[in-house]
Amino acid sequence: MQRLNIVMYHYVRDLKNSRYPEIKGLDYELFKQQIRFFSEKFHVVRMEDVIAWYKEKAPLPENAMLLTFDDGYIDNYTFVFPVLKEYGMQGSFFVPGKVFTEHCMLDVNKIHYLLASASIEILCKELFAQLDAYRGNGWEYPSNEELFEEYAKANRFDNKETIFFKRILQVALPEELRNIICDNLFQKYVGVPEEILAREIYISYDQMKLMKREGMYFGVHGYDHYWMNRLEPSALKKDIEKGLACMEGLLDEKEWVINYPYGSYSEEVVESLRDSGCVLGLSADVRVADLEKDNRFILPRLDTNDFPPKSENYLKF
Repeated sequence: MQRLNIVMYHYVRDLKNSRYPEIKGLDYELFKQQIRFFSEKFHVVRMEDVIAWYKEKAPLPENAMLLTFDDGYIDNYTFVFPVLKEYGMQGSFFVPGKVFTEHCMLDVNKIHYLLASASIEILCKELFAQLDAYRGNGWEYPSNEELFEEYAKANRFDNKETIFFKRILQVALPEELRNIICDNLFQKYVGVPEEILAREIYISYDQMKLMKREGMYFGVHGYDHYWMNRLEPSALKKDIEKGLACMEGLLDEKEWVINYPYGSYSEEVVESLRDSGCVLGLSADVRVADLEKDNRFILPRLDTNDFPPKSENYLKF
């Protein structure tokens, strides 16, 4: 058995001094504590080491760990990068192309900032009102009660109301209507113009280039941050091609790695990516990876919250 602890991060920032302290992320001080813990208890390896294991069965050390960062936040540059450099560790960063080429916010991040700006009770009440306003006016979809029954499923980090709010604005409605409602709510509750906030929260191409020169690894996270398993084959192909094109100069074109947005994959998605030159894939399935048994295109990950100082959940896996 070749075990690999793959850790998943999103926001890492000085939460209490940030514009939106309620955003769900790891506080900077806790991140530094966690990296110190990893330096004492694990051997943090490079993405190239994992690829080499598959290519040549080059052995990995005991208690091997890979650090992965999703979505391309400026946090990666301002907070994460200096700490990793201090400890001589590599991080693997997965950035949707749209955030640094078009400087607009992804819907997933609009939802995060909505949840950080108002209570879930207020947001769900407003969402129900929006659904009622558009239902029958050129849009047809189930009743609010039916939608809540189908999509309100709690997970290990969010209650059922939060999951309902996310899924309605991520996948349940047609994309055009999702965008309309999300923008309506964003303008009402977040209170910062999207174009300003977009330039505040995402990493730039030049910052990524500097990080790569200093040993960090960059992979593919699509272009639009779509649920890949819900895309038609032609749309999936287009999203991957655009994601690869805008990451030119940051990727090894022959051995690139995919990180599925939302952890969304299917057999068809994996097959399409393999045909496009992908060599590894990271999912959001929750367990320690066994490189000898797990499909290398669907490697599971644990969350930063599974490790000290947040918890000791990692001991259960």
